Amino acid sequence: MKKHGVGFWIGFGALLLVMLAVLELNKNTISGWLLCLGAACLFVLLHGRMRRGGGRFLCWLGWLALFGGILFLTWPPVKPVPAFEGRDCAPSAVVRTAKGKVQGVVTPDGEVELFAGIPYAAPPVGELRWREPQDPKSWPGTLICDHFRPMGMQPTNLPIYDSLARIIGFHDYKISLHDNYVAPVSEDSLYINLWRPAGEHSGLPVCVYVHGGSLQTGQPWYADYSGEGLAREGVIVVNMSYRLGVFGFYADEELIAESPNGTTGNYGLLDQIKALEWVRDNIAAFGGDPGNVTLAGESAGAASVSALCTSPLAAGLFERVILESSTVASVEPPHSFRLLDEALESGRALKARHGVSSVAELRALSAEELVAEADTQHHMTVDGYVLTETPYESYRRGAFNEKAILHGYNSRESGPFILFSQASMKNYEQKVRAYFKDRADEVLRIYPASTDEEARAYWAEIYGAVFFDYPHYCLNRLAVENGIPVWEYYFSRENGYLGPWHSGEEIYCYGNIPAEEAIFNERDRELSAQMLSYWRNFTVSGDPNGEELPDWERNRDSSRLMEFGAETRMIDEREHALFAVFDEMQGF
Repeated sequence: MKKHGVGFWIGFGALLLVMLAVLELNKNTISGWLLCLGAACLFVLLHGRMRRGGGRFLCWLGWLALFGGILFLTWPPVKPVPAFEGRDCAPSAVVRTAKGKVQGVVTPDGEVELFAGIPYAAPPVGELRWREPQDPKSWPGTLICDHFRPMGMQPTNLPIYDSLARIIGFHDYKISLHDNYVAPVSEDSLYINLWRPAGEHSGLPVCVYVHGGSLQTGQPWYADYSGEGLAREGVIVVNMSYRLGVFGFYADEELIAESPNGTTGNYGLLDQIKALEWVRDNIAAFGGDPGNVTLAGESAGAASVSALCTSPLAAGLFERVILESSTVASVEPPHSFRLLDEALESGRALKARHGVSSVAELRALSAEELVAEADTQHHMTVDGYVLTETPYESYRRGAFNEKAILHGYNSRESGPFILFSQASMKNYEQKVRAYFKDRADEVLRIYPASTDEEARAYWAEIYGAVFFDYPHYCLNRLAVENGIPVWEYYFSRENGYLGPWHSGEEIYCYGNIPAEEAIFNERDRELSAQMLSYWRNFTVSGDPNGEELPDWERNRDSSRLMEFGAETRMIDEREHALFAVFDEMQGF
């Protein structure tokens, strides 16, 4: 056997580390690590027996091929996500709902109970695909709710892709022995999760949260907006999966004809309404007050909340709303929204792409065959039933469901959306003119870039204003016009996590910064405590203010916002000049 040199051991060690990193990032099972180490030992042994040249080269190739086989054979299995990852938790009290008894789990400190995966509607599969949600069946005995149920059917990434996103985008990736699996996706996803303070209670305020994800992706157990933080403050939190993409927002004339309500295109919104009805009918059994419900959401979840504010079907199901980083209240909503004619035309194009001519043929296709259409079918629709007109039109005639609003946006909303399409002096003016057309000169006067750095920063601000900031400005004015108490915020806190990018506020306002997480400092924890208190106070009474908190002024003239950043303070709205251009373009 030949003795290996230093160069061999450097190459061997580097490649083995890459292999182990791939196994970890891809969440392969522990057996993959063991097989990989065994294959490495075999490689060293065989390599030492080979002559120099072709034999040793083939030995390296063989090792790589063997690793490929190990990667495939030990691929992470699909498993439901436990209510509390890696923790042995005691069972909660048993609660009787309208359809049967449920039992959840208690946090290790005994302070919060979580009931994960309670059905609120029948599985929307087979003939129930693209129909209004139906009541779930009753179940015998006690339903054990200690794992989350599948997220709504949606396109999925390789596990390694998601791990790299945690590293690059969130900077909080952790190696764990408890996450060697992937979470399930399914059409059978209409389940709610409920967090409540442990013990016997009655009359507690309730917060119902709608997750984001462009109405295409997302799941209701993500740690940043877990209901545990608010539950520790005496609030019952409910969230839900709902139909996404083509399964939630496909529209078709045949579906209008077969629906008893003449509706199509809003199945995801109907699911959210069904979940609110479940809360109305069941929350008292958990100690909650069905007459004190706050509806909250972020991104597409906030867009959904915005739509439900003017849906006649949601009247009486909630008292107040929280909208983070999205609303569809402007004259022309910039995302997640379309009129019926556009929705039906998109539906016809989908059928043509799949070579079918009827809804029956579409229902015969598997979910896996349709899921890639998420990007073409993720817009709520003015269908005449869920939405009888645009929210802007409803507010203008004084038709709305909420009695108070807390809302706002982040300073760098555009971050993840323009990550690979930054502006420079070469393309800045072109980008502005492409969007604003004959109003472009006004915008260029407001944002006169003269360096690449200015071009990059100005385009990021303009992009964020188009999709997020301006719609919130519209909502605020409509609220003031209708006498709705409204409080608006501007989140600008920089940190080692997401910072003030889109969704960066959630880990703060829902009180979920991990105690041991080093990328957050004392100011972050102070700010999180403040924001959680504001959110909690608003959920309790409809006013975010409380003792020992900086005074958050009502936004009575759409000019004063609460900044959550290096300080917690009231500031003036910064973008009125740009907003005036939008007003002229849309006719607000």
